[in-house]
Amino acid sequence: MKNQSLLIVFFFSVFFQQLSAQDTLVKPEKYTAHNKGKFYVFWGGNRGYFTDSDIHFTGDDHDFTIYDVASHDKPKGWHVDYISPGRMTIPQTNFRMGYFINDHYNISIGVDHMKYVMYQDRAVDINGSYPNEGSYGEALPNNQVFLTEEFLTFEHTDGLNYINSEFSRVDDISSWFKLPNTDKVQISLTEGVGAGVLYPKSNVQMFGEDRHDEFHIAGFGLDVKAGLNFTFFKYFFIQTELKGGYINMNDIRTTSDSRDRASQDFWFMETVIAFGGIFRI
Repeated sequence: MKNQSLLIVFFFSVFFQQLSAQDTLVKPEKYTAHNKGKFYVFWGGNRGYFTDSDIHFTGDDHDFTIYDVASHDKPKGWHVDYISPGRMTIPQTNFRMGYFINDHYNISIGVDHMKYVMYQDRAVDINGSYPNEGSYGEALPNNQVFLTEEFLTFEHTDGLNYINSEFSRVDDISSWFKLPNTDKVQISLTEGVGAGVLYPKSNVQMFGEDRHDEFHIAGFGLDVKAGLNFTFFKYFFIQTELKGGYINMNDIRTTSDSRDRASQDFWFMETVIAFGGIFRI
């Protein structure tokens, strides 16, 4: 009888140990514990900053370069246009969609819709020739010109469109902030590199002629970025990025005559804030 009692005690001990082990095994894993196989998409806005550049203009009746040309972006600020379907291309925007190939690395494609505007009414150095020199209110001594609107306006405002692909890494740093449940709030660090083409719709007006704007593949770009991602309730996030890189546009359309071209290269920086979602399909 004593042996039977010991056997029963042993049986129930093993049984409850197995139940405890099963409870541990079936405990659901957090959705945010792994990224592999997830897709994401985001939409946001940017501010752009550009270094000074030399711009070379060529055509049948002109061949000249203006030097150290300064420029600025064209921000819209917080505005309903960012979410209005018919006006989304008016502000400076960023769209990106990507896929996680493992828990840390993802590949993506996107468009950085920046805007580039040459400063008017400034004196710049010039070298070369163009028709009717001195008749646009631009003439200055010492091989300089004044950038009047009659002489030249030069913008990529229907988009300094940088269409690019990126390879990025993401690391969960929620533990740095002692966040207990990453399925509610998760903070990640992201960094990446990218490359792509420039597809601007350049707004150019030269020598008092009609303004010209036309989408055209004008060159290439390279970039690096770093940012922070704040994910809420597993599926929704805010991402901030600091992105910088190099743009080379050696084939910019300037007039309706396909023989008229411009070229320039410069460094750029973007600050980005975007809103998006991340899902496993």
